[in-house]
Amino acid sequence: MAKIKAEYIWIDGHRPTSKLRSKTKIINGPIRELTQIPEWGFDGSSTMQAEGHDSDRSLHPVAFVPDPIRRGDHILVMNEVRYPDGKPHESNKRDHLVAVSDQHQAQEAWFGIEQEYTFFQGRSPLGWPDGGYPAPQGPFYCGVGADEVFGRDIVEEHLEACLYAGIGISGVNAEVMPGQWEFQIGPLGPLEIADQLWLARWLLYRIAEEYGVNASIHPKPVKGDWNGAGAHTNFSTKAMRETGGFAVVEAACKKLGQRHAEHIAVYGAHNEERLTGLHETCSIHEYRYGVSDRGASVRIPLITAKAGKGYLEDRRPSANMDPYEVCAVLMETVCS
Repeated sequence: MAKIKAEYIWIDGHRPTSKLRSKTKIINGPIRELTQIPEWGFDGSSTMQAEGHDSDRSLHPVAFVPDPIRRGDHILVMNEVRYPDGKPHESNKRDHLVAVSDQHQAQEAWFGIEQEYTFFQGRSPLGWPDGGYPAPQGPFYCGVGADEVFGRDIVEEHLEACLYAGIGISGVNAEVMPGQWEFQIGPLGPLEIADQLWLARWLLYRIAEEYGVNASIHPKPVKGDWNGAGAHTNFSTKAMRETGGFAVVEAACKKLGQRHAEHIAVYGAHNEERLTGLHETCSIHEYRYGVSDRGASVRIPLITAKAGKGYLEDRRPSANMDPYEVCAVLMETVCS
């Protein structure tokens, strides 16, 4: 029986924004089913998930994909964090999403997440002059050329890695600020997209590491007249996607406005620095929706308005949001 490397990935207890951790276990392979992957443990006192006198925490595998870095039969394993008795840890937001997904399964919710991020080399965004600023933003969005885009080799390698791993990546593009990029995942169901977004983030960090670059998902990586970084979340239910669904989309937009504060509370730390009413955002203190309005809290895409059915785009989540929490609160608000 062949020995394979299983990279166990989990979300730590760091606040206000959780970080990814991982370590390698040698197991018997090849792995065909999730049940073949054993639970594992770690020192929770080193990840802000335990005190030193009671530090053992459990890694419970919930999904696995082929490892695009090691290749062969090696795998990446996404895990929930649990206590030794099996109880979900407080930092484990996936467990709640499982319950919400089960409750609203009949509505067939789909999600698409647009993950923006910024490459940094040292203290400066990649491609920025030392101690200075590049030309004002404008030509960099979906740009081409060595004077317009920075880090494309990392982006292309990340795209290939996600495709190899079977992650539902659906596109990439350079963003408005130089050194800033975006990848999109979906449409997928709530658990699939949340698991895969975390795995795609891990791959981004891991691949950028090879280049001596780090990828930041802070919502306002550079202060001043520069775009922030979000994770616009596209959402629909079966009723929205069917004939006459536009009325259901509008009803969902109104529901979202009634719970604006509850959503903002789980849409990512430091989001007030990004949601200012400038740079294609609506103020964090305001809620509004509109067709084709990128300055709104929630945008109804023009394609949805024209077709009379489709999806909405919640533009409020920040780049550092936890997709387990975002997917859960969207379903709780819209599907109830």
